[in-house]
Amino acid sequence: MIRKLRKKIVAAAIIAVFLVLFVLIGSINVLNYRNLISDADSTLQILADNKGAFPRQMFRAQDRPPELQSPPNEGKSIPFGGRRGGSGELAYQSRFFTAWFSDGSLSRINLDNLASLTEEEAAALAESVYASGRGKGFAEEYRYCRVLSDGEPMLVFLNCQRELGTFRSFLYASIGISALGILGVFLLLLVFSDRIVRPVAESYEKQKRFITDAGHELKTPITIIRADADVLESELDGESEWISDIRKQTNRLAELTEDLIYLSKMEEENAALQMQSFSFSELVDETAQSFQSLAFSKGKNFSFSVTPDLRVNGDEKALAKLVSILLDNAMKYSPENGIVELRLEQSGRLARLMVRNSTPPMEKGNADRLFERFAREDRSRNSESGGFGLGLAIAKAVTEAHKGTIHAESEDGVSLTVTAELPLC
Repeated sequence: MIRKLRKKIVAAAIIAVFLVLFVLIGSINVLNYRNLISDADSTLQILADNKGAFPRQMFRAQDRPPELQSPPNEGKSIPFGGRRGGSGELAYQSRFFTAWFSDGSLSRINLDNLASLTEEEAAALAESVYASGRGKGFAEEYRYCRVLSDGEPMLVFLNCQRELGTFRSFLYASIGISALGILGVFLLLLVFSDRIVRPVAESYEKQKRFITDAGHELKTPITIIRADADVLESELDGESEWISDIRKQTNRLAELTEDLIYLSKMEEENAALQMQSFSFSELVDETAQSFQSLAFSKGKNFSFSVTPDLRVNGDEKALAKLVSILLDNAMKYSPENGIVELRLEQSGRLARLMVRNSTPPMEKGNADRLFERFAREDRSRNSESGGFGLGLAIAKAVTEAHKGTIHAESEDGVSLTVTAELPLC
């Protein structure tokens, strides 16, 4: 139990850290990507508005063509969109090319502002984008847009290799740092989780020790009460209703005490089990046969099917108790003329033991709450059956002590199926 609690604490903390980092890192990278696209689209808009070129105001006077050396408003700053180095450097930092189409085919292409592609490569890229029919997007490392220039389609391609490279580097770095952070949290939790659960572990151990000690202390007065009841009965020269009731309740208390002590021992991490390899099929078959007379006397329709030669490594007495508990539980809580079925089969590397019994109407779905101590289903589990609500709790403890799993389910609301799975040899 304590080991499971530690695992749950570590798992919950790791999941929480992962989700927080996922949201933070994801949000930052999404914003970075959106800014990258926004900047590229702003630059493309400038180029599209000026027929595939930057306006002359964005160049220094000495870099302009001769016919534009003395433009109006010289010396005044004219702002333009885009943050690729600021509007003053945008025209010098941007690498782009432009392609024009006429009658559905490439008419001309301008590679004056790009050196990374040959004319054939640029033409192939432009034709593939034009054929796709999309107006905006990415093609390899290029952000493009489609506009009409003098009534003809024009595609402008902006090289975003540097920006995409920076984005990817930050993305990979953030993922790597996050992974290291999660690993660090995991290692810290492994170290400190023991301290976190220590008070719970101590309390749980005290509880188990109290149950065991109290159980042993109760044995003596129970034995004395039994002996006194026998003496009284002999002195009264016959049976007495009161003495019979004392003996009945004393036996019931003794049974409860034994069950609590057994459950406490089974829930210990190092339960004292006599582990050995044996035929689980033979054990289940023998136990099922021993319940046939009980089923007949109580008017139950009992059937069983056992796959032969299934061997497990475990404590034979403990697993016999497991099978007996499941069958006894089914016999007790099935209605008159009810159905009780047992099936043992192989499922991969597991031995699957299923006990199904009809029940009064109950809630459909998962019924694992029945494995809790003193748990009872209101309409089908009552004190008149003679049980304490510990049977399935003991069955769960025995199964888990053998590295197995157990669960209960009601598929139709009028039956209960308990399934225990144990590793095969």
